[in-house]
Amino acid sequence: MTKNIAELMVDVLAGAAVERVYGLSGDSLNGFTDAIRKQEQIRWIHVRHEETAAFAAGAEAHLTGKLSVCAGSCGPGNLHLINGLYDCHRSRVPVLAIAAQIPSAEIGSRYFQETHPEHLFAQCSHYCELVSHPEQMPRVLELAMQTAVSRRGVPGDIALQTATAASPRLHFPSPDPKVCPSDEELDTLARVLNPSKKITILGGAGCAGAHPELIALASRLNSPVVHAMRGKEFIEYDNPFDVGMTGLLGFSSGYYAMMNCDLLLMLGTDFPYQQFFPRDATIVQIDIRGEQLGRRTKLDYGFVGDIKTTLQALLPRVRQNGEGTHLKASLEHYHKARRGLDELAAPGLSRGKQIHPQHVVRTLDELAADDALFSCDVGTPTIWAARYLTMNGKRRLLGSFNHGSMANALPQAIGAQVSHPGRQVLALSGDGGLAMLMGDLLSLRQLKAPVKIVVFKNNSLAFVELEMKAAGLLGFGTDLQNPNFAKMAEAAGLLGLTAETPDQVRPMIATALEHDGPALLEVPISRQELSMPPKLTLEQAKGFGLFALKAVLSGHGDELIDLAETNLWR
Repeated sequence: MTKNIAELMVDVLAGAAVERVYGLSGDSLNGFTDAIRKQEQIRWIHVRHEETAAFAAGAEAHLTGKLSVCAGSCGPGNLHLINGLYDCHRSRVPVLAIAAQIPSAEIGSRYFQETHPEHLFAQCSHYCELVSHPEQMPRVLELAMQTAVSRRGVPGDIALQTATAASPRLHFPSPDPKVCPSDEELDTLARVLNPSKKITILGGAGCAGAHPELIALASRLNSPVVHAMRGKEFIEYDNPFDVGMTGLLGFSSGYYAMMNCDLLLMLGTDFPYQQFFPRDATIVQIDIRGEQLGRRTKLDYGFVGDIKTTLQALLPRVRQNGEGTHLKASLEHYHKARRGLDELAAPGLSRGKQIHPQHVVRTLDELAADDALFSCDVGTPTIWAARYLTMNGKRRLLGSFNHGSMANALPQAIGAQVSHPGRQVLALSGDGGLAMLMGDLLSLRQLKAPVKIVVFKNNSLAFVELEMKAAGLLGFGTDLQNPNFAKMAEAAGLLGLTAETPDQVRPMIATALEHDGPALLEVPISRQELSMPPKLTLEQAKGFGLFALKAVLSGHGDELIDLAETNLWR
């Protein structure tokens, strides 16, 4: 039976074990969506905004490691994909975006909704091509899929033309290569590591799947292990060498362990903040991507390899480090810092009706399932997730950790839930982030996706205000006049709850988790909650003092009182 291009595309995707396409229907996509309608293997996941589709596809790809697909109609439809696709591209997850185009005969005529996706998507893709002839399919689609993270334009009229090929061309499974430095390079690395006494490991997302090897190496080197945010879910659990995070979201023990080492070993991380790297230590980096070597700091030795394979080959060459002083001091520092953070999450520290976000996230962590899937919005929700969510090897954590986009938590939770229907999915949303893509609360109900959302309602862009204070600026343009999110959730068909006092936090979270369907819990929290970085610079201290002076002189001294009540008198 003769097939059109759209039907051939669906066959190719189905042959690659694609199960879902996230998107929003539009006339230029009609041929493609109709082809999906006619078969049973691939499900169309209908969302209310294309940005949500891209974030959701990225979440599925992150959790499964397999190709995920999103689609947008011509012009504004596929333009809405771009922010989510930037996040996918920077997180290096395998997502294919199908960007429909206007009728091919009209391209170049300034036609209605005309854009040029092959140019627009070039910077957020590894492969981006326009399909303008039936003979290009399925080859171009298969090339895009082989490139894994890909963005391309497909003219809508081409999708309905007769295909010149009858079936997919490629039938082999996805390659799974092992990459390791040469024996000579491994010998060099061992010669660098073996004499060093104060080694700290900094691990990132590249350590995924290498937990046993990482722990074995840390034990052999007597090395504390610091993790970047994207490495948290892969490194933190069952790790007696863990000393927490560093960076703007971390705390002091990770910073201490890095600044007091004589050798820093970077494993699968592109940690971006130069001010948190030691200046005098020898620095060694191992990464699967050679272009990342030395990108963030001065580098003494760089090696290309995947972490699991490289450590397996390296371990027989590494001698046991008999010096444990650095590890002991780093662990003591970590336990002290951890106690301080845990004290801030204690329910008894809340005064009156004031709810602290640390207590909320610690309680959520205690009540969530052992294999829960978490997503967190950029800003303060990411800080609390970094410090108070416990990873255990089964839990997963999603966020816009490289791209830093607002409004990611709800869309990523949608992708996590529809691709993992038996798992508990929890979104930590800021009030600013949720408001950006709040229309997709409707998607939760329509998709019957039982996502649980916790909204941190402080009526402000809180992290932006913290940055302003650190720069000595008064808050401006950060006020949010919010609705009652719980009632809006109810209007959308969700269970809507509000925890108004500290003693209501635990029972309300429990009620939300027990609900058979999507639920939203609104938690009013203090606007003035501070989250101190592990390293406070002189400039930041001066800036905060300048903010305090400006606040008093401009008649905003009440902000200082609120700051003290929230952070000192608790």
